[in-house]
Amino acid sequence: MVDSVFGFDEPEDSPGFLLWQTTVTWQRLIKKALDPYKISHAQFVILAISFWFESKSQLVSQSLIIRQSKLDKMTVSKSLKILVGQNYIKRVEDTKDTRAKSVFLTKKGKTLIAKLVPIVENIDEVFFGVIKKTDRKILIDVLNKLASKSQQ
Repeated sequence: MVDSVFGFDEPEDSPGFLLWQTTVTWQRLIKKALDPYKISHAQFVILAISFWFESKSQLVSQSLIIRQSKLDKMTVSKSLKILVGQNYIKRVEDTKDTRAKSVFLTKKGKTLIAKLVPIVENIDEVFFGVIKKTDRKILIDVLNKLASKSQQ
């Protein structure tokens, strides 16, 4: 008999596998909600980040979106081009650094994201609602640790 290459007795004992299953399940729900609006999950995240920072009167740049979303540069770049083409986003050359572009939501983009955020937040509430509020706080703390570790 060959020894197992796996470090776990059951797949459900693997935190990575469980995170994968959870992520895929959650993303499927988000995709289903966003599909009628012809917006991908990545595009939604870009719009939401832009909306968040604009509402805090902070300048939004492509590098800020990459840093906040953890999306790769190519995905952000392609998504921004699509969002510009759909008239949800406007990109303007930075006055200090001509290589950088500032990102602004158009009126159409603000209207769309204001409609989509409550839909996505409701999905989150239902999906994570099976977890007690105290446990959700712990989950958020753990996920924050994992997300900040991935910056290194």
